[in-house]
Amino acid sequence: MRCNSLDFIFDYFQQIPTMDLEEITFSGWTAIEEKKLHAGEKPKDEKVYTMYHGTFLKYVQRIITSGFQRSSDGMLGSGVYVSRNIDKAKCYPLNADKKEAVVLKLKVRVGKVKKIDIDNHPLQKSWHQNGYDSCWVPPNCGVTAIKSGREEDCVWDPARIVVVDVACCLDDKTRWDLRKQIRGMNNHGAKDGCSQCHQNTSNTGSHPIQSCWTCNKQICPFQKKHMCNK
Repeated sequence: MRCNSLDFIFDYFQQIPTMDLEEITFSGWTAIEEKKLHAGEKPKDEKVYTMYHGTFLKYVQRIITSGFQRSSDGMLGSGVYVSRNIDKAKCYPLNADKKEAVVLKLKVRVGKVKKIDIDNHPLQKSWHQNGYDSCWVPPNCGVTAIKSGREEDCVWDPARIVVVDVACCLDDKTRWDLRKQIRGMNNHGAKDGCSQCHQNTSNTGSHPIQSCWTCNKQICPFQKKHMCNK
């Protein structure tokens, strides 16, 4: 009679004695973010990076409370324009009085990234329609529209961007007031922020707050660090 190989494997494992598994106690974690990239290094798909965005002061409060809005067009088409180079962000808005300009520090989840490194690239304005979440122009790649030669990024979905700080603001009081607003929204668990991880949740919905299985402290699975008190 022909032996069925699957039956043989099943019978073999049935003969292996079962082992009692030891319970492993795990209490807490520390999340490690992706290392800082060099200027000419392409963002890795699905990673989170620190970037910057320069805008008018009069728009900042709306951005903090309601998030970014996609531009209707631009060198890379529709999207939110950001850069890992803070000096690039400091140049915006173009021709603005520095008293009216603010640079926001962001955390950006880039998703799938398309590299645009030549003039008239076939996907220069259609990268999103071709399955990409963001696009990246490397520094000094020869794209003539970028006179400074500094790298530039464009993100399609504003929900991928979280404002974490005010990087530059000429007026000290205004800068601290804006920082307080950013922290306050998240720390108090308002509708736009998680009370534990302090991330803006206006576009993602509330996070599942749970009790730690060891110390019973309220935790969010998205917070960067948790250490039990016990």
